[in-house]
Amino acid sequence: MSDPYATLGVARNADEAAIKSAYRKLAKELHPDRNKDNPKASERFSEVTRAYDLLSDKDKRAQFDRGEIDAEGNPRMPFGAGGGFGGRQGGPQDFGGFGGENVDLGDLFEGLFGGRAGARGGSAGFGRRGPPPPQRGANAAYRLKVSFTDAATLTPQRITLGDGKTIDLSLPAGVEDGTQMRLKGKGQPGPGGPGDALVTIEVDSHPFFRRDGDDIRLDLPVTLDEAVNGASVKVPTVDGPVMLKVAPGSGSGKVLRLKGKGFSRKGGGRGDQFVALEIQLPQDLAALAERLGDWRDEGNPRARLGV
Repeated sequence: MSDPYATLGVARNADEAAIKSAYRKLAKELHPDRNKDNPKASERFSEVTRAYDLLSDKDKRAQFDRGEIDAEGNPRMPFGAGGGFGGRQGGPQDFGGFGGENVDLGDLFEGLFGGRAGARGGSAGFGRRGPPPPQRGANAAYRLKVSFTDAATLTPQRITLGDGKTIDLSLPAGVEDGTQMRLKGKGQPGPGGPGDALVTIEVDSHPFFRRDGDDIRLDLPVTLDEAVNGASVKVPTVDGPVMLKVAPGSGSGKVLRLKGKGFSRKGGGRGDQFVALEIQLPQDLAALAERLGDWRDEGNPRARLGV
């Protein structure tokens, strides 16, 4: 994989929000479900996912920026590939920082490498590397569509993996469209063990609920007599219907709150549901007109608009 910053198309000083936004955009464009006839798009999707996986991890990103690991997350060889401090060979050398004195490199590098260079009985010595660790299998990318109500109530989800096995997922608090979950060891097999499965959550829309951060908004129709006289009306929520009291004289646009009926928050608890009343006139206006007779409302509901 190339530079993860270049893969996502972001600057090296990009913040978490910019990295997340870039990943979402690319993931939607390159997802295998949308590019079934384009294998290169699937490869690119995996590359973008690996880049986001590295840059979204603060520790790994810092290690990469310091040059301690490569774009695949593997450790880099200290001081270059076997060249020591500048590659000179032969007899004693003058390492400027030590004033030209003869220095016991065994003492110097003991702390760095966990043992004396050329320790008695050792075969590797300083500057020689052992065999690289076996490589893990590739990560597998999945996309899971979750209903609006399931996301709000954190209802467990079932997903089928590439090997045909199904597992139940517990959604994280604060889940939203684009949230990514990592399933350790559920990716492709490899000599060093299997990779991980990366599951991107796609929260479906709802026919009448709207999400507003951790809150939910709903426009609730009420009849004219319910608004004028007051009433207890049934209101849908993601947890099921509840009764809501409408005060006498309530007008269209009035907003009522149902506490704890929103989405689960990352820090604990849940948001609220806000209900905006919408007064609806009866379809048959003849009876209403007959009751009103010659009565007219002398108030000016548009006064606040300056007309």
